[in-house]
Amino acid sequence: MRTFISFAIVIVMSTIVTESLTAQTLPAPPAITDPKQVASKPNAQVEPRSLTVEKLYMTRQVGRATWSPDGKSIAFISNMSGRNNLWLVPAEGGWPVQLTVSDQRQTAPAWSPDGKWIAYQSDYDGDEQWDIFLVSPKTGKVVNLTSTREIAESDATWSPDGRYLAYLVKPKTSAAHEIDVYDTAMRQVMHLTTNTPQDKGNFNPIWSKDGKYIVYTQSQAKGTDSNIFIADVETAKSTLLTSHEGEQRYEANDVSADGKQVLFTSNATNGYRNVGRLEISTKKLSWLTHDKWEIRGGEFSPDGKHITFSANVDGNEDIYLHDLATAKSSVLPTPKGVNEPAGGHSAFTKDGGRLLYYHNGSTAPSDLWAYTMATGKSHQVTHSLVAGVRSEDMVEPFLVHYPSRDGKWTISAFLYVPFNMARNGQNAAIVYIHGGPTSQTKNSFNRFVQYAANQGYMVLAPNYRGSTGYGKEFQQANLFDMGGGDLQDVLAGVDWIKQTGHLDPKKIAVVGGSYGGYLSMMSVTKAPDVWAAGVPIVPFVNWFTEIENEDPVLQQSDLATMGDVVKNKALYEDRSPINFIDQIKAPLLLLAGGHDPRCPKSETQQVVDAIRKRGGTVDYKIYENEGHGFARVENQIDAYQRVADFLLAHVPPADCSCSLTE
Repeated sequence: MRTFISFAIVIVMSTIVTESLTAQTLPAPPAITDPKQVASKPNAQVEPRSLTVEKLYMTRQVGRATWSPDGKSIAFISNMSGRNNLWLVPAEGGWPVQLTVSDQRQTAPAWSPDGKWIAYQSDYDGDEQWDIFLVSPKTGKVVNLTSTREIAESDATWSPDGRYLAYLVKPKTSAAHEIDVYDTAMRQVMHLTTNTPQDKGNFNPIWSKDGKYIVYTQSQAKGTDSNIFIADVETAKSTLLTSHEGEQRYEANDVSADGKQVLFTSNATNGYRNVGRLEISTKKLSWLTHDKWEIRGGEFSPDGKHITFSANVDGNEDIYLHDLATAKSSVLPTPKGVNEPAGGHSAFTKDGGRLLYYHNGSTAPSDLWAYTMATGKSHQVTHSLVAGVRSEDMVEPFLVHYPSRDGKWTISAFLYVPFNMARNGQNAAIVYIHGGPTSQTKNSFNRFVQYAANQGYMVLAPNYRGSTGYGKEFQQANLFDMGGGDLQDVLAGVDWIKQTGHLDPKKIAVVGGSYGGYLSMMSVTKAPDVWAAGVPIVPFVNWFTEIENEDPVLQQSDLATMGDVVKNKALYEDRSPINFIDQIKAPLLLLAGGHDPRCPKSETQQVVDAIRKRGGTVDYKIYENEGHGFARVENQIDAYQRVADFLLAHVPPADCSCSLTE
């Protein structure tokens, strides 16, 4: 629920997924990896320490995108100006043109069907109090459509005729997301959902092609149960489509052109996310996949003959095109890595001729690519790497697996081993913990990890219990045990990398953001002898104050996953690292955002005050104009240069000439 950053390697997936309910058609999980088999790759051409923090964070970031109605242009979010603003680029590629100029971050663009406006959302210094804006792609004129500082509006989507906008609404003091519909002609707002319980929220409104209905997903705060509803836009009456017993997740992805079917993703069939179709009139379900990996539904093609879905196999994702007539699925011939459909509500152009997607890999930042259905070929639309940053200097990680300490799970992780690293027991390592916790380390480009590997650090990025991508049972294995078994999975990773023979066991640091920042704090308090340094980024450290001060949505989530504060007081106390500050032996650097609604800066301040009171070593920086993570490029560079300098001082690589400074 506090997703911050994730990354991950390439493995080959099978090219066909059939409509089978009896056999897994994607690769089976591999066995435990022998740490002695992990070897550094020799590379005489690599330039050690050539990848500076500044150069890596000047590589462009490409965010959410949307097709123009005529398919000739793509609007997308990028930080090329140093801010996450809206840009336009020809669909065939070319020089992008900046459309909006703002000091505030923008995201979620949606091009109107008539082509006159692009809707997007923007907040204020990272506070997540979003407003919906409209910008003219021709003149650049900007209109704040909602202008409500105490209410967040987000994820706008146009009706097929372009008259209405549906979007999510959440008052600052509420935990429930509602759905509103704005009439751009009459300038009136209608409430599609109302009085949703505080432990639930409504998400992803999807218009039927005739504009009469909206299908949406209602999710429970615990994250273990959700349902699909269909709402009549005129009457605002909602009907449940996925009645079920027990805890199962159903998520709507798209509505067919004839309005009769919903493409959905659910873990109801075997505990893993799979894709199916739901007949609206009968509520009957039919499954298109039955795999034991994470499959996500995409959308129906405009002609109704195909659907798209993506398959995430151990942190590597490919896009599939499923022929509804033959029940055969073929993988798109995309570059290996993490490939996900893009393009707003539909990745397809209006005529169905092209499909827009993101490609992201360990040595390639996220870029937009377009796949042409007729030729079966793709072309790159955006180019994020900048001069002076060479892919050949970057490390592709090993996909490894090691046993959990309690023997219940096999933990998947990505291991970045620097080129030319000697197996001499003298090297340094970083354990890099993803946020969430319901998130996953994937095979995506991570600027800081590549910097660290280029500096000579081995980096381990584990997918501890509670991570997504490995089924319902694994994802729910840390419920009411936050900071328990998941921490032990991180420590088991340390046990495993020590056995590679590359490392000095006294030169291991822990770095993590958001929930990963929390686990970093748990690491240095519960296992103080393991770590030479710690860098918690936007962490929380005290369950009691976190629940008191965080956004109500996160508050409901925490209560649902940790239990009643009074009844489970002992658990809350044991899992709050602020109570064990006196155990810390490693020097710490903490980073926080001044407007963070998820992990308020007061959490970081508690740690700094407590460590300084006992005379420990701690440094910190609060970026007052940022939220949960850092959006401004100059802040990103400053933050991760601080991390780099801190680690070089306290955990220097084997062949580094750095000197230890306090």
